[in-house]
Amino acid sequence: MSATASTSMLDDASVAPLKTEFMQTQKALGFTEKEVQQFLDTAKYDQGVIDAMTKPWEAKPWHQYYPIFLTDKRLEAGIAFWEKHKATVSRAAKEFDVDPEIIIAIIGIETFYGGYMGNYPVVDALYTLGFYYPPRATFFRKELSNLQTLIKDEQLDINNLKGSYAGAMGFGQFIPSSYRHYAVDFDHDGRRDLLNNPVDAIGSVANYFHQHGWQPGAPVVLPLSVDNKLPSQLNVWAGEKLTYTAADILSPSVALAEAIDIDVSQPALLVELEQEKNTEYWMGLKNFYVITRYNRSPLYAMAVYQFSQELKNAASL
Repeated sequence: MSATASTSMLDDASVAPLKTEFMQTQKALGFTEKEVQQFLDTAKYDQGVIDAMTKPWEAKPWHQYYPIFLTDKRLEAGIAFWEKHKATVSRAAKEFDVDPEIIIAIIGIETFYGGYMGNYPVVDALYTLGFYYPPRATFFRKELSNLQTLIKDEQLDINNLKGSYAGAMGFGQFIPSSYRHYAVDFDHDGRRDLLNNPVDAIGSVANYFHQHGWQPGAPVVLPLSVDNKLPSQLNVWAGEKLTYTAADILSPSVALAEAIDIDVSQPALLVELEQEKNTEYWMGLKNFYVITRYNRSPLYAMAVYQFSQELKNAASL
């Protein structure tokens, strides 16, 4: 363990009771002590996971963040993926009431259409974060628990299960709990395979958005025009539940950049985007918040939205 890591990590003595607690949790779920121990024995600590978790891309300012994702190469790949799976995407959009471009955008942003699904052993990532990363250890131990159940239910090979540094896997990068709760067998072959089957992935992403309340055809985020500076009583959204309405954000000094009729009583949030020479402000609505259920970063949600619009525009040409 590096000196840097030790300031944010648990030591082995602190980990022992957590492993005992994990053992009891898994036994209560029906696993034997031997099965749980074998599961834990397959995992190893990975310092690279800690390093990646403490330096996420979402920590970058917007003007450095969006060029990573909004590229011509990704757009071309997205149009090709959409064309290849046109019937599946249309069926998913109709069945789950989700705009098709948002499905394509998510898979493109997450894994470049299956091109980059992650090289971290999922069990190592969740083990490392669940036992050695105090800020979110409880959350990741739950995901580690879900992983053992997922492997059993879906008959996955733990030794070949690779994903992100946060333990997300497959075309749509589902963490184990999301895989268990939102994955669908969209091609009806008897398996929910998000690792190798783009058809299941498309249906599962659509189901995820449907279950979180996506409103098809509704606006996602609207640009604002701000006179001088933001009113002091307004706070930029930082991941909390929606507390503002559009009426709380809009005022004589904060207006929609383009005049359109909206329901000002609807829930809304304020997004701040740091450009090189200025700061942009946007008003996110319910659909924007739904995107953040996938990844809580407003920068991520904005990249997904803008990419979805590029895809929609290109598809209509």
